[in-house]
Amino acid sequence: QVQLVESGGGLVQAGGSLRLSCAASGLSSSSIAMGWFRQAPGKEREFVAAIIRSGDITYLSDSVKVRFTISRDTAKHTVYLQMNSLTPEDTVIYYCATRNGFPSRTAQSYSCWGHGTQVTVSS
Repeated sequence: QVQLVESGGGLVQAGGSLRLSCAASGLSSSSIAMGWFRQAPGKEREFVAAIIRSGDITYLSDSVKVRFTISRDTAKHTVYLQMNSLTPEDTVIYYCATRNGFPSRTAQSYSCWGHGTQVTVSS
């Protein structure tokens, strides 16, 4: 059974940085892609970043590509989201997810999700 556990969220001042981690267990060989999404109250889950299992290919949304990077440590079964130059608009819950197949920007295509980690950016 696949389990994803996010960590690294918290409170940071605008302009600051955070690194989110997603520790995975129980991944199958077909769990090729992992992604980060975020969701504000009352809104749909928004794509942030995704990475292929080998770490060779990454995708970032246009809204964060200048400030965020995604990476993974395959040996540790962990995916990271480095977030720099944070703004209050980044204040939401961040989720990691995994899917069989190549990375996708569509939340519905991911089959397993973590419980999320809250990021709060103060102005």
